[in-house]
Amino acid sequence: MGWLQRIFGGQQDEAAAAPESTPESSPESSESSAPAQEEIPAERMGLNGEYDQSGLAKRVAAAFDQDSSVADIETVWVAQTGGTVVLKGEAPSQDQLNRLIEIANEQSGAAAVDAEQVTIAG
Repeated sequence: MGWLQRIFGGQQDEAAAAPESTPESSPESSESSAPAQEEIPAERMGLNGEYDQSGLAKRVAAAFDQDSSVADIETVWVAQTGGTVVLKGEAPSQDQLNRLIEIANEQSGAAAVDAEQVTIAG
């Protein structure tokens, strides 16, 4: 089971994949509705560009799934507080924790990574 599935389950993709259509979203009315749309802060940007309160944490988890050196770690959890990525749990090694921190820092909207709640196994 991957990071994203383990931490957030599978429901987030389904909701984002099926946006609701409304009469206001027709091409004829796009000019009038465009100014009303607000830009989503990077830390709240979901996996598919939608607003998501845990968007940064989900994108970090998805990035962890894509990196073979950390994809199989099941003892660390990822969350977020604003633009700070919070890692918790037990990392297999300091090198792997360093890699998790590096990946998290690379994500858009990540202002900091807090790994104080992670211990090293052994």
